[in-house]
Amino acid sequence: MTERKPPGVSFESFIDKQIRDAQARGDFEGLPGAGEPLRGDDTAYDELWWIKQKMAREGMSVLPPTLALRKEAEDALEAAYRAPSERLVRKIITEINAKIREMMFRPPPGPPLGKKPYDVEEVVREWRERRDLS
Repeated sequence: MTERKPPGVSFESFIDKQIRDAQARGDFEGLPGAGEPLRGDDTAYDELWWIKQKMAREGMSVLPPTLALRKEAEDALEAAYRAPSERLVRKIITEINAKIREMMFRPPPGPPLGKKPYDVEEVVREWRERRDLS
């Protein structure tokens, strides 16, 4: 006995049809990596591989909050040294000091911050010295 297919019902899914139509239009021609093996390394399977690749492509990174603040503090100090005015130096250092104090008193999980607030007057003094040298 042969199986009969109801009239008007195709075994081709909607998705299969979309792919077939796109191939016919040439939408897949010239795609980067087309016809090549999928890239990957030989390490163990990682469920988050696609998230990590996306973050790498976007130039993003995930650091524990304390390490991210250490980096932000170093960047703030460099920005203060490059600032065009003493007022801006004070503003940059005051803002980063507020973040450092907050994390000192409410530390998140992870490695310790290992930073204390900057001495605003000391940074301003160094800023002035650097300006006098240039």
